[in-house]
Amino acid sequence: MRFSVVVPALDEARTLPGALESLLAQDCAQPYEVIVVDNASRDDTAAIATRYGARVVQEPVRGVCNARQAGVLAAHGEVVVSTDADTIHPTDWLSRIDAALRARPEVVAVAGPCRYLDPPWWGRLFPALGFAGVALLHRLTGRVGYLTATNVAYRRTGFPGYDTVLTQGGDEVDLLRRLSAWGPVLWDRHNVVTTSARRFRQGLLHTLVISYGYYYLASGVVNRMTRRRVIGSAPAIR
Repeated sequence: MRFSVVVPALDEARTLPGALESLLAQDCAQPYEVIVVDNASRDDTAAIATRYGARVVQEPVRGVCNARQAGVLAAHGEVVVSTDADTIHPTDWLSRIDAALRARPEVVAVAGPCRYLDPPWWGRLFPALGFAGVALLHRLTGRVGYLTATNVAYRRTGFPGYDTVLTQGGDEVDLLRRLSAWGPVLWDRHNVVTTSARRFRQGLLHTLVISYGYYYLASGVVNRMTRRRVIGSAPAIR
Protein backbone atom coordinates (compact mmCIF):
# COMPACT_ATOMS: atom_id res chain seq x y z
CA MET A 1 0.00 0.00 0.00
CA ARG A 2 1.51 3.33 -1.05
CA PHE A 3 -0.90 5.84 0.50
CA SER A 4 -3.29 6.01 3.44
CA VAL A 5 -5.51 9.07 3.14
CA VAL A 6 -6.80 10.00 6.60
CA VAL A 7 -10.06 11.98 6.80
CA PRO A 8 -11.20 13.00 10.32
CA ALA A 9 -14.96 13.49 10.45
CA LEU A 10 -17.37 14.80 13.06
CA ASP A 11 -20.98 14.96 11.79
CA GLU A 12 -19.85 15.42 8.19
CA ALA A 13 -22.67 13.56 6.42
CA ARG A 14 -23.35 16.58 4.20
CA THR A 15 -19.80 17.28 2.99
CA LEU A 16 -18.18 13.85 3.14
CA PRO A 17 -19.61 12.48 -0.16
CA GLY A 18 -17.93 15.20 -2.22
CA ALA A 19 -14.59 14.61 -0.53
CA LEU A 20 -14.76 10.85 -1.01
CA GLU A 21 -15.86 11.14 -4.64
CA SER A 22 -12.79 13.28 -5.37
CA LEU A 23 -10.54 10.77 -3.60
CA LEU A 24 -12.00 7.84 -5.53
CA ALA A 25 -11.37 9.73 -8.79
CA GLN A 26 -7.60 9.97 -8.28
CA ASP A 27 -5.45 9.05 -11.29
CA CYS A 28 -2.70 7.67 -9.05
CA ALA A 29 -1.35 4.34 -10.30
CA GLN A 30 -0.17 3.39 -6.81
CA PRO A 31 -2.51 1.50 -4.44
CA TYR A 32 -4.10 3.65 -1.76
CA GLU A 33 -6.71 3.40 0.97
CA VAL A 34 -9.07 6.00 2.40
CA ILE A 35 -9.56 5.98 6.17
CA VAL A 36 -12.44 7.99 7.63
CA VAL A 37 -11.98 8.53 11.36
CA ASP A 38 -15.44 8.91 12.87
CA ASN A 39 -14.84 11.25 15.80
CA ALA A 40 -18.03 10.41 17.76
CA SER A 41 -20.43 11.59 15.05
CA ARG A 42 -24.17 11.66 15.72
CA ASP A 43 -25.21 11.53 12.07
CA ASP A 44 -24.66 9.09 9.17
CA THR A 45 -20.97 9.91 8.70
CA ALA A 46 -19.77 6.32 9.27
CA ALA A 47 -22.47 4.77 7.08
CA ILE A 48 -21.70 7.16 4.22
CA ALA A 49 -17.97 6.44 4.49
CA THR A 50 -18.64 2.70 4.31
CA ARG A 51 -20.95 3.18 1.32
CA TYR A 52 -18.09 4.85 -0.57
CA GLY A 53 -15.68 2.05 0.25
CA ALA A 54 -13.65 3.87 2.90
CA ARG A 55 -12.33 2.09 5.96
CA VAL A 56 -13.96 3.51 9.08
CA VAL A 57 -12.00 3.92 12.30
CA GLN A 58 -13.78 4.99 15.48
CA GLU A 59 -12.18 7.59 17.76
CA PRO A 60 -14.53 8.35 20.67
CA VAL A 61 -12.35 11.09 22.19
CA ARG A 62 -13.30 14.29 20.43
CA GLY A 63 -10.53 16.43 18.96
CA VAL A 64 -8.97 16.65 15.53
CA CYS A 65 -5.52 15.63 16.77
CA ASN A 66 -6.99 12.52 18.40
CA ALA A 67 -8.77 11.69 15.15
CA ARG A 68 -5.72 12.22 12.94
CA GLN A 69 -3.51 10.18 15.28
CA ALA A 70 -6.06 7.34 15.27
CA GLY A 71 -5.91 7.39 11.48
CA VAL A 72 -2.12 7.20 11.50
CA LEU A 73 -2.17 4.24 13.87
CA ALA A 74 -4.63 2.42 11.60
CA ALA A 75 -2.78 3.25 8.37
CA HIS A 76 -1.25 0.57 6.16
CA GLY A 77 0.35 2.87 3.60
CA GLU A 78 3.98 3.91 3.29
CA VAL A 79 2.78 7.52 3.18
CA VAL A 80 0.00 9.04 5.30
CA VAL A 81 -1.94 11.83 3.63
CA SER A 82 -3.91 14.27 5.79
CA THR A 83 -7.03 16.00 4.51
CA ASP A 84 -10.54 16.97 5.64
CA ALA A 85 -14.11 15.87 5.08
CA ASP A 86 -15.09 19.19 3.47
CA THR A 87 -12.25 19.25 0.92
CA ILE A 88 -12.27 18.47 -2.81
CA HIS A 89 -9.06 17.16 -4.39
CA PRO A 90 -7.81 17.47 -7.98
CA THR A 91 -7.48 14.14 -9.80
CA ASP A 92 -3.67 14.33 -9.83
CA TRP A 93 -3.36 15.21 -6.13
CA LEU A 94 -1.87 11.89 -5.00
CA SER A 95 0.18 11.50 -8.19
CA ARG A 96 1.94 14.81 -7.56
CA ILE A 97 2.65 13.86 -3.95
CA ASP A 98 4.00 10.50 -5.08
CA ALA A 99 6.28 12.09 -7.70
CA ALA A 100 7.65 14.64 -5.20
CA LEU A 101 8.50 12.01 -2.59
CA ARG A 102 10.13 9.68 -5.13
CA ALA A 103 12.22 12.51 -6.58
CA ARG A 104 13.48 13.58 -3.15
CA PRO A 105 14.04 10.53 -0.89
CA GLU A 106 15.40 12.76 1.87
CA VAL A 107 12.09 14.67 2.11
CA VAL A 108 9.87 13.49 4.97
CA ALA A 109 6.74 15.42 4.03
CA VAL A 110 5.08 17.30 1.18
CA ALA A 111 2.59 20.09 1.79
CA GLY A 112 0.51 22.27 -0.50
CA PRO A 113 -1.99 25.15 -0.33
CA CYS A 114 -5.76 25.24 -0.30
CA ARG A 115 -8.30 27.61 -1.75
CA TYR A 116 -11.75 28.26 -0.31
CA LEU A 117 -15.05 27.65 -2.06
CA ASP A 118 -17.09 30.87 -2.41
CA PRO A 119 -15.43 32.77 0.46
CA PRO A 120 -15.95 36.44 1.36
CA TRP A 121 -13.45 38.79 -0.26
CA TRP A 122 -11.08 38.66 2.68
CA GLY A 123 -11.32 34.86 2.78
CA ARG A 124 -10.06 34.86 -0.78
CA LEU A 125 -7.38 37.54 -0.39
CA PHE A 126 -5.68 36.74 2.91
CA PRO A 127 -5.12 32.99 2.33
CA ALA A 128 -3.84 33.68 -1.19
CA LEU A 129 -1.32 36.19 0.17
CA GLY A 130 -0.38 33.87 3.01
CA PHE A 131 0.27 30.88 0.78
CA ALA A 132 2.19 33.07 -1.65
CA GLY A 133 4.40 34.05 1.28
CA VAL A 134 4.90 30.39 2.20
CA ALA A 135 5.92 29.62 -1.39
CA LEU A 136 8.33 32.56 -1.50
CA LEU A 137 9.96 31.56 1.80
CA HIS A 138 10.36 28.00 0.56
CA ARG A 139 11.91 29.13 -2.71
CA LEU A 140 14.37 31.44 -0.95
CA THR A 141 15.31 29.31 2.06
CA GLY A 142 14.02 25.79 1.44
CA ARG A 143 11.93 26.01 4.61
CA VAL A 144 8.15 25.75 5.00
CA GLY A 145 6.72 28.36 7.37
CA TYR A 146 3.16 27.06 7.52
CA LEU A 147 1.10 24.13 6.33
CA THR A 148 -2.58 23.33 6.21
CA ALA A 149 -3.72 20.00 7.62
CA THR A 150 -6.07 19.53 4.70
CA ASN A 151 -3.14 19.11 2.28
CA VAL A 152 -0.06 17.44 3.73
CA ALA A 153 1.54 14.01 3.32
CA TYR A 154 4.32 12.41 5.35
CA ARG A 155 6.19 9.13 5.43
CA ARG A 156 4.67 6.77 8.00
CA THR A 157 7.91 5.16 9.17
CA GLY A 158 9.56 7.52 11.62
CA PHE A 159 6.58 9.87 11.86
CA PRO A 160 6.72 11.58 15.29
CA GLY A 161 2.92 11.61 15.72
CA TYR A 162 0.41 14.26 16.80
CA ASP A 163 0.29 15.90 20.21
CA THR A 164 -3.21 14.88 21.31
CA VAL A 165 -3.23 17.41 24.16
CA LEU A 166 -3.62 20.09 21.51
CA THR A 167 -6.79 21.09 19.68
CA GLN A 168 -6.96 23.56 16.76
CA GLY A 169 -3.51 24.26 15.41
CA GLY A 170 -2.05 21.09 16.85
CA ASP A 171 -2.52 19.43 13.48
CA GLU A 172 -0.85 22.33 11.67
CA VAL A 173 1.53 24.51 13.68
CA ASP A 174 2.72 21.78 16.03
CA LEU A 175 2.73 19.19 13.25
CA LEU A 176 4.99 21.40 11.13
CA ARG A 177 7.32 21.85 14.11
CA ARG A 178 7.58 18.08 14.54
CA LEU A 179 8.02 17.38 10.84
CA SER A 180 10.71 20.05 10.46
CA ALA A 181 12.66 18.55 13.36
CA TRP A 182 12.41 15.14 11.67
CA GLY A 183 13.66 16.16 8.22
CA PRO A 184 13.11 18.33 5.11
CA VAL A 185 9.54 19.38 4.26
CA LEU A 186 8.72 20.20 0.64
CA TRP A 187 6.16 22.79 -0.51
CA ASP A 188 4.30 22.17 -3.78
CA ARG A 189 2.49 25.41 -4.54
CA HIS A 190 0.77 23.93 -7.60
CA ASN A 191 -0.93 21.04 -5.78
CA VAL A 192 -3.99 22.95 -4.57
CA VAL A 193 -7.10 21.52 -2.90
CA THR A 194 -10.45 23.29 -2.48
CA THR A 195 -12.04 23.39 0.95
CA SER A 196 -15.20 24.81 2.49
CA ALA A 197 -15.35 28.47 3.50
CA ARG A 198 -17.92 27.76 6.23
CA ARG A 199 -15.48 28.80 8.95
CA PHE A 200 -15.57 32.36 7.59
CA ARG A 201 -19.34 32.79 7.78
CA GLN A 202 -19.27 34.52 11.16
CA GLY A 203 -17.26 37.42 9.79
CA LEU A 204 -13.71 38.75 9.69
CA LEU A 205 -13.53 39.91 13.32
CA HIS A 206 -14.81 36.60 14.68
CA THR A 207 -12.40 34.68 12.44
CA LEU A 208 -9.36 36.70 13.55
CA VAL A 209 -10.14 37.06 17.27
CA ILE A 210 -12.10 33.95 18.20
CA SER A 211 -11.29 31.28 15.62
CA TYR A 212 -7.60 32.04 15.05
CA GLY A 213 -6.67 34.19 18.03
CA TYR A 214 -8.32 32.17 20.80
CA TYR A 215 -9.01 28.63 19.57
CA TYR A 216 -6.02 28.37 17.24
CA LEU A 217 -3.08 30.37 18.61
CA ALA A 218 -3.94 30.77 22.30
CA SER A 219 -5.02 27.16 22.71
CA GLY A 220 -1.78 25.96 21.15
CA VAL A 221 0.35 28.01 23.53
CA VAL A 222 -1.67 27.43 26.71
CA ASN A 223 -2.37 23.72 26.20
CA ARG A 224 1.21 22.97 25.26
CA MET A 225 2.56 24.84 28.30
CA THR A 226 0.15 23.22 30.76
CA ARG A 227 0.14 19.80 29.03
CA ARG A 228 -3.65 19.60 29.28
CA ARG A 229 -6.65 20.93 27.40
CA VAL A 230 -7.28 24.17 29.23
CA ILE A 231 -8.78 25.55 26.01
CA GLY A 232 -10.92 22.99 24.22
CA SER A 233 -12.00 22.63 20.62
CA ALA A 234 -13.96 25.36 18.93
CA PRO A 235 -17.69 24.72 18.41
CA ALA A 236 -18.32 22.77 15.22
CA ILE A 237 -19.40 24.88 12.25
CA ARG A 238 -21.65 23.12 9.75
